[in-house]
Amino acid sequence: MLKFKKAPVYLLLSALLSSGFSTSVAANSLDLPDIGTAAAATLTIDQELEYGDAYMRMLRASQPVISDPVLNEYIQDLGHRLVANANDVKTPFNFFMIQDRNINAFAFFGGYVALHSGLFLHAQTESELASVVAHEIAHVTQRHLARSMEEQARRSPATMAALIGSLILAVAAPEAGIAAIHATTASSMQSSINYTRSNEKEADRFGISTLAKSGFDTNAMPRFFGRLADQYRYASTPPPMLLTHPLPEDRITDTRSRAQQYKSKKVAPSLRYHLARARIVARYAGIESSAAHDWFDRQLKKASATVKPSLEYGKALVYLDDKKFDDAQKILDKLLKDNPNNRFYLDAITDLDLYQEKYASAITRLEKALKQQPQNSVLMINYANALLENNQAQQAIKTLQQYTHERPNDTTGWSLLAKAYANAGITDGELAARAEIFALKGLWNKSLQNYTQASQLAELGSLNQARYDARIDQLRIARDRFSAL
Repeated sequence: MLKFKKAPVYLLLSALLSSGFSTSVAANSLDLPDIGTAAAATLTIDQELEYGDAYMRMLRASQPVISDPVLNEYIQDLGHRLVANANDVKTPFNFFMIQDRNINAFAFFGGYVALHSGLFLHAQTESELASVVAHEIAHVTQRHLARSMEEQARRSPATMAALIGSLILAVAAPEAGIAAIHATTASSMQSSINYTRSNEKEADRFGISTLAKSGFDTNAMPRFFGRLADQYRYASTPPPMLLTHPLPEDRITDTRSRAQQYKSKKVAPSLRYHLARARIVARYAGIESSAAHDWFDRQLKKASATVKPSLEYGKALVYLDDKKFDDAQKILDKLLKDNPNNRFYLDAITDLDLYQEKYASAITRLEKALKQQPQNSVLMINYANALLENNQAQQAIKTLQQYTHERPNDTTGWSLLAKAYANAGITDGELAARAEIFALKGLWNKSLQNYTQASQLAELGSLNQARYDARIDQLRIARDRFSAL
């Protein structure tokens, strides 16, 4: 689970998502209950979606959510590959990353799954990372939070009413809500702890099944868990993941036994995983460039031929960020020659072109790539950025209008669109784009203020003014629903 500075809903989610109800499971099958509409008496799916959306807006406003198109594409692809093979999927899923070196992952209402960037520093293979993601997907599909709340409601209706009220208050007003949560959950904390292990084991069992169906190595889960347990067995301060996802020996043994029920599968190293890992080491690990180069050099000495390009790519990123353009160019040219359509490489070479003011080169390269991969998010956002850097704001606006229409929850698209409108001198458009960013962070009044100003600046009776006014109505409804929580 995520560790907040002011910890609004997290403490409640941590306690409840780590809880569950006891279930008897045979060692050689999934023999788990068909939950059907379990927990519907406490929270409907629609309510879960509403709470999830509210909580995600709070996260965008309070946490370092990584807005990296290349990494986001990878995480979404991996997550949805697993979701396609998961049981009991009742909600859409959204996967995102938070820049934090602590090993952790968490899931919450509405199919939101977050991964700390630190996971990539400890997961040695894509299957190991996938095992964590599959576990979190199972928390959502099995509705562990809602089911735990329902279990508490059966045991103590008065406490449950107060607990739901505290959760709702925390979503709407974090500082007020957290005090209520502390008071409400104190008496039932022990019962939550008692359910932790069965809840985690259930997520492990469903997760292993999902791994197998998705073509990953099922042994990756016990291998990763076992390595974490050994590494932090005597640590005075274990990582957050071990605090909210405890790893007693019987849980590791259970996952090992489960994994062995599936046919052993040798999975080739994933270049995309290792490219994502290299990108995180280079840009999101918070280490000096010399330390990053040293890590890449040490890894190169023992890496397989499949993995080596990712380590060279990581070195190129460090050179690029250090403005050592010639060194970066040599590496990227070779990588692109061997794999010209790789979007990790295309993103990096575009950055290099822009740093060196080779705008035409970047635009031509991206237009060629877009012909082969039209509508690709990584290519579109890079293309729009290159157009902006080349003072082609109007063309950038066209691309970004399409991008934000298809991806309305992507703050990067709205930020670039605001910049494009500003460069083009279209103030109402800039205000509207920034209003969307405020809305995505739950800052409703700021969003409404921006749209009101945009409407006032737009030509009277114009299509833009009508659009702004309609959006104001939508945002007021959204704000009122949020406040009504």
